[in-house]
Amino acid sequence: MKEFNLYAITGEEFHKDRDLLEVMEEAIKGGADIIQLRDKYSSKRDILAKAKALRKLTSTYGVTFIVNDHIDVALAVDADGIHLGQDDLPIEEARKIVGPSKIIGISTHAIEEARAAEQQGADYIGVGPVFHTKSKVDVVDPVTTEYVKQVATEINIPFVAIGGIKLHNVDQVLAAGATRICAVSEIVGAKDIKGTCQAFLQKISEAKNHAING
Repeated sequence: MKEFNLYAITGEEFHKDRDLLEVMEEAIKGGADIIQLRDKYSSKRDILAKAKALRKLTSTYGVTFIVNDHIDVALAVDADGIHLGQDDLPIEEARKIVGPSKIIGISTHAIEEARAAEQQGADYIGVGPVFHTKSKVDVVDPVTTEYVKQVATEINIPFVAIGGIKLHNVDQVLAAGATRICAVSEIVGAKDIKGTCQAFLQKISEAKNHAING
């Protein structure tokens, strides 16, 4: 998969007065290089319609598009990949369905899950929730930056830190070894979505430069 730095997930409950496509386009203009459609509440038909629209938008900008959970929707719109939870289909079975060229990501909450994901052929993992988050109902307890440190030390596939990450606490996550950040409410709920994304990317860039130059 293409290298990435900032991963933005849809969260329409955080921008009820703004259009989904408008919000995600602003995120892309700000530098988000992966967009994920995550919708736990809408009908399959509505999710498909959103996926079609987001696939068109991300194709226009050359940005990676991931669909959460709904493998059938991802295939129907030719998304770049899918994102799984620990209770979803096993990676091996999902791979049989989507084929070798699609991206498969999976959420992990402990180092054992991260190791298993790497062994089973995941293209990337989500690491979190780092902090307390309100963007998911069925969320596990925060894994803290200690888990980020474990993954950064041991896991070789790309990982993205997620969960309660804001501009005011992202430095802690980057200091723990993360080089890719995912945010939901901090991005899509922002007044200045583009500017918020640019601010995240600036912090990521500074952390990488510090790691290189000391």
